[in-house]
Amino acid sequence: MSSSIIPLLQFGIYFIVFIMILLVALYIYLMKPKTEKIKKESEEEMIENKTEKEGKVEQNYGKYTSNLTRESIFEFMEFDEIVDNMIVRKNGSQYVMILQCNGVNYDLMSEQEKISVEEGFVQFLNTLRFPIQLYIQSRTLNLRDIIDEYKSRIDNLTIEIDKIDTKIEQAKTMGNKALKEKLEFEKRRKINILEYGVSITDYVEKLSSNKNVLQQRTYVVVSYYSAEIGGGLEKYSKEEIYNMCFAELYTRCQNIASALGNSQITCSILDSEELAELLYIAYNRDEAELLQLSKSLDAQYDSLYSTGKDVIKKKQEKLDQEINIAAIDMATDSILKADRKKQIEELEFAINKEEKIKQRANELLDTYENQLDPRVYKLAKEEVKNSGEKEQKQTPKIEEAKKTTDNTRKKVVRRRKIED
Repeated sequence: MSSSIIPLLQFGIYFIVFIMILLVALYIYLMKPKTEKIKKESEEEMIENKTEKEGKVEQNYGKYTSNLTRESIFEFMEFDEIVDNMIVRKNGSQYVMILQCNGVNYDLMSEQEKISVEEGFVQFLNTLRFPIQLYIQSRTLNLRDIIDEYKSRIDNLTIEIDKIDTKIEQAKTMGNKALKEKLEFEKRRKINILEYGVSITDYVEKLSSNKNVLQQRTYVVVSYYSAEIGGGLEKYSKEEIYNMCFAELYTRCQNIASALGNSQITCSILDSEELAELLYIAYNRDEAELLQLSKSLDAQYDSLYSTGKDVIKKKQEKLDQEINIAAIDMATDSILKADRKKQIEELEFAINKEEKIKQRANELLDTYENQLDPRVYKLAKEEVKNSGEKEQKQTPKIEEAKKTTDNTRKKVVRRRKIED
């Protein structure tokens, strides 16, 4: 009985599992269109939301959301160019010149000095007959140029100390005690300056590593519009308008500088490079700390091509060099030849002198022949005759002198070739 029930139970369990699987498959089949519909609806909503956001962005920012063109960048910067210490804006209708002002330490002044500074500033405001703008720019203190200058001076001091050591050694060998003491004193003085310079350089390097040290600069912005010249601008050419605007701007800046001088404030007009640095830092505040504009200009990053010398100029320089070399060789040869001729003339003069002496001696012997013993006269004649051997000894000297000058000339020519 029990053995027949077990197969029935197993069959029932399998049947129930099979029915459940069929129900699950039927449910998935029936729900599949609904899930696809929901998915499509969600995708459509996402696309609509995205288009709405893009529409808002375009509405707020316009064309700057897409790839920026050269024209859009210039339009964003709001100036045309920098030329002759001026910023040109709005297609040449506005010209801007900027003054950099060096401030005074107002807090350390006495009461009388403070009053005079205030009166000078009030007088400056009362004398203004044109609008100005004050611009303050904060920069991270950059001491790289100062550090480089300090290091170059330290290197020069080290070279000077080495030279002094050489002079001290020379004074020791010469036994000049006074000069030695003087040089040692000078060396100690240079070493003290060197140690002080090294400590100052280390301190400035540590100070420059602190990015929180800021430097504040104050500028006075002066503008001039070409419309201020008056009507009838079509009568003037573009260069004439430019020159008039430049003259007026320069006069205004000079007036401002002289007026601020009453408040002990010194001003200077920014040149084109300084204007470019000012705008570069204003538009690229973060990048300006890593890459300075002055370093970029020194490296000629703004140069689109490299310039070389003119071909004709190169030919002229090469021709001048060849002429100089030929002139040096000619002068050297002439000196050697002249020296050789001089030696030969001196030797020939010496030989002629011996011959004249011999001739004169024979004449004297002939004059006193009757007064001399015949044997003595004969021996004297032979002695004068034997003096001709000196001529034979002088001849090899002439040849030796010629060989010496020729060898010297060859050495000079060989040395000249090596130098070339």
